[in-house]
Amino acid sequence: MEHCFSLHKAPSLSSFLPLLVKISQGPRVFTPSNSPSDFALSRRRSLRTGLTSTPFNGRKAPSVKASAGASHCDFSSLNTPLEPRSAPGKFLSGVLQNQRQFFHFAAADELKRLSDDRDAAVARMFVSLDSDEACLHRRIAQLKEQECQAAVEDVMYMLIFYKFSDLRVPLVPKLSRCMYNCRLEIWPSKDWELESIHSIEVLEVVRDHISAVIGLRADSSVTDNWATTEIKQLHLGRLYAASILYGYFLKSASSRHQLERCLTLVHQKRLNHRNSLQFLDLLPCGIKSLVLGRFSDAQSVPLGQGPGRQEKDLEELRCYVMGFDPETLQRCAKPRSKEAAHLIERHSCALFGDEQTGIPETDEVIRTSFSSLKRLVLEAVAFGSFLWDIEEYVDTVYKLKDN
Repeated sequence: MEHCFSLHKAPSLSSFLPLLVKISQGPRVFTPSNSPSDFALSRRRSLRTGLTSTPFNGRKAPSVKASAGASHCDFSSLNTPLEPRSAPGKFLSGVLQNQRQFFHFAAADELKRLSDDRDAAVARMFVSLDSDEACLHRRIAQLKEQECQAAVEDVMYMLIFYKFSDLRVPLVPKLSRCMYNCRLEIWPSKDWELESIHSIEVLEVVRDHISAVIGLRADSSVTDNWATTEIKQLHLGRLYAASILYGYFLKSASSRHQLERCLTLVHQKRLNHRNSLQFLDLLPCGIKSLVLGRFSDAQSVPLGQGPGRQEKDLEELRCYVMGFDPETLQRCAKPRSKEAAHLIERHSCALFGDEQTGIPETDEVIRTSFSSLKRLVLEAVAFGSFLWDIEEYVDTVYKLKDN
């Protein structure tokens, strides 16, 4: 059974999101410090990322097989679409392959070093403001800023990849390597692993998104999953980039949802001001930042004082998100940092084209199965969700640029 794929079904939530994101050092061996204080600091950082030390221990590395007809190709778990260009990115890639158990410590050290290098260049620029070398140091600081931005994006990318590898789910490699005679198939699908990262509430919304954008129901049969469809490569690139933003949006919205539930509970119990501050101190960093940062205004986070703001309004994430006004939707969907926004663009371009030409604007039609489309959408949503977590962590060590 064949179908003609189209994007005419506008999803109820996705319709508010943009459909297209416009699109050395020598080899080192990481040696963890024996200092208890250094170890404790690195351990705390690893807990903030949600990353755990998981050595290979003889595990077989996961692989993606893209097959069409009699032809097939295998891809190793480290064959990511976007290759690290900076020395820290290449270094972390090597640590992940050879010393995986130390990866999160190495990533924390690289972020701290990048932050120190950038701050030192800025400090020298301010010290030399009244000297003849002011122009030189200003230029050095600008170049150091660009160098550190490229490096921190690579570090963020490797941290995201680490999360995928913990699920034993490799990122889909460049699609040009996966197609044969304009036919794309990705196997195994890894649907269960990619869905396991979401809560039940979020997973229901993700399935609504998949049903809306590719027309595949959550209760679809095996026959429906492997039915073929046609889609323009440009549309597929747009769908993937939009789904990354959608995953980022859902992570932001679900964190906000959890926060409002907590604050509503505080209001109902009529806690005094001191107890309220103590309560906020107990919140996870990612949720607490929503209170102290981008969602601190009274209009965006009502403390149960607005009309009709009751616990029953917070029963389901789907209903909660549908109540967002356009401004709040844009705020949750837009990446907070320029580094995150640029990383989405780079990854999408590397997957569907290359970083120089961007997502190919071509009318070429490819044939694929609904199962492969679902795999791509689930990966994109997971990428966006992981990006929200990693961005939150990195910003505590290396101050990212506001987007």
